[in-house]
Amino acid sequence: MAQALDTFKAADPSAGPVTPAERVARRKALLNWIAVHTLGVAAALFFVLPFVFLFLTSVMSDQQALTRDLWPHPFEWSNYRRVFDTPGFLTWWKNTLLYAGLGTVLTVVSSLPVAYALAKFRFRGRQLSLMLVISMMMLPPQVVVIPMYLFWAKQLDMSGTLWPLIIPMAFGDAFSIFLLRQFLLTIPNEYLDAAKVDGCGELRTLLKVVVPMARPGIAAVALFQFFYAWNDYFGPQIYASENPAAWTLSYGLESFKGAHHTDWNLTMAATALVMAPVILVFFFAQKAFVEGVTLTGVKG
Repeated sequence: MAQALDTFKAADPSAGPVTPAERVARRKALLNWIAVHTLGVAAALFFVLPFVFLFLTSVMSDQQALTRDLWPHPFEWSNYRRVFDTPGFLTWWKNTLLYAGLGTVLTVVSSLPVAYALAKFRFRGRQLSLMLVISMMMLPPQVVVIPMYLFWAKQLDMSGTLWPLIIPMAFGDAFSIFLLRQFLLTIPNEYLDAAKVDGCGELRTLLKVVVPMARPGIAAVALFQFFYAWNDYFGPQIYASENPAAWTLSYGLESFKGAHHTDWNLTMAATALVMAPVILVFFFAQKAFVEGVTLTGVKG
């Protein structure tokens, strides 16, 4: 922008004489500035236009949806009320909030101590433990889905519920452990030594020193886990498909689309309602999320 302003100053007589070479250089700078920002605007439109299309379609009438009319006339805001009035939709919301909210809390609480131990403790087998965590990240969930289903459904009789998806989060997550471990490596050991000199044990050091300094990393892990649980379709399909009262929004949306396959305005409205919480959470927490992801991996 400063380069563009210099170009405009060149046309100001009070700015002093400008040589032809300077005029050409400033003109090139202005053209470069326009080209870069034009590409930025085009890229933004490329990502935003699908959301605009989804929203406009969601407030159209049944006869206007997916026609040549691109602007609703009139705006049918009642489509969102019709979606909420769909039997089971509020139950899907409640189940998704339980799955995503409780699962996120359990993942953070269980993964943070493990990450702290791998980052700051020195013990025999530390590198082997880290390699095991990394190997678990590489293991596709489809490989263990059959034995896990037999365990939860046949041995514990928990099929038709979301607890087979929530309870394992209380035992840590490999990706969350690795991400937190990389972030905790950036915290200087001098802070931990000072806390221990003052009489803090390992647990108190973790809670009073490490957690406040690791808030960006914790926020990044929490957001990753929340987004995963909110959008998870595979897990609810495996464990909760037989019980509609345990469906989540991601799985229930598929059923909604099948029941309203010709009502594209209602399908778009339901999709918008499912996407809205994730967008709002990321919008308000993007600073902590970006900071946590940026600082992760600075130190190996």
